[in-house]
Amino acid sequence: MEIIKPPRLRKGDLIGLIAPASPPSSQEKIDKGVRYLELLGYNVKIGRHVRAQHGYLAGTDEERACDINEMLVDRNVKALFALRGGYGTPRLLDQVNYRAMRATPKILVGYSDLTALQLAFLRKTGVVMFSGPMVGVEMWDDFDPYTEEHFWRVVTSTKRIGKLTNPPEEPVRLHHPGKASGHLLGGNLSLLVSLLGTPYLPALRSALLVLEDVDEAPHRVDRMFAQLRLAGVLKNIAGLLLGRFTDCVPNDSTKPHLTTEQVLQEIIENSSCPVLTNLQYGHISKKLTLPIGIPASMDSRRGVFELMDSAVS
Repeated sequence: MEIIKPPRLRKGDLIGLIAPASPPSSQEKIDKGVRYLELLGYNVKIGRHVRAQHGYLAGTDEERACDINEMLVDRNVKALFALRGGYGTPRLLDQVNYRAMRATPKILVGYSDLTALQLAFLRKTGVVMFSGPMVGVEMWDDFDPYTEEHFWRVVTSTKRIGKLTNPPEEPVRLHHPGKASGHLLGGNLSLLVSLLGTPYLPALRSALLVLEDVDEAPHRVDRMFAQLRLAGVLKNIAGLLLGRFTDCVPNDSTKPHLTTEQVLQEIIENSSCPVLTNLQYGHISKKLTLPIGIPASMDSRRGVFELMDSAVS
């Protein structure tokens, strides 16, 4: 895989705000998010359609894709930050301007539903993507210091990132002792699975695969991992990293069920590669920013997860 690093962010750079999935829940979140970025010394350009609404989408597919493409062709815009996730980016994958991203690589930040857009850009262009905090979710109010410090370090520094560490009170858990290395790929489980069989998913063979999810019942988590297994993904990856599966509880706990923890334990027991779980990543306020596409390594004997390069140039 040819990997292209976007230029690092510098004070004074122009950041474009996009809403490629669901609409921001309030104007206050947009305004306060913009103020946060401006106080740090950045300039901000708001997508023309971020305040639009089309049911559960932030405007029509054409409007949302238009905002992305306008940011991509504007050479003054150095980064695209998502306002929020929700649902909608898979609908845009055949409408975005991949050539513009390849010609002028830019930082693209978001998580959750942004996974589909980020994996598509990585597959089509090789540009590193950033699974990290969003303007209308984390940045607009009470930005967690752990999340904030790690995020800005990843998008502004050209130094090798090195070891990623959980907070002391939340250690990673170790399974199948061993070492593995490969390109870091993944994101939200349900979005990654939705790309199987499409031309928008990067090759997962020999990758370090990182996964998380939210609000999925255990049987749905089970189904998605079964699909990964049947597609040959799980037997061909170099290593597996599991973040948080937040609020993944049964729809009706009075009926017979497995917990998500039991489902994941079965996945771990049937894995032949090194596995780390409880990674500080997912739909949680205190989270790591993961640059998707760069070389990484893991050691499930010592609980070490390491990014072997910088994510920006």
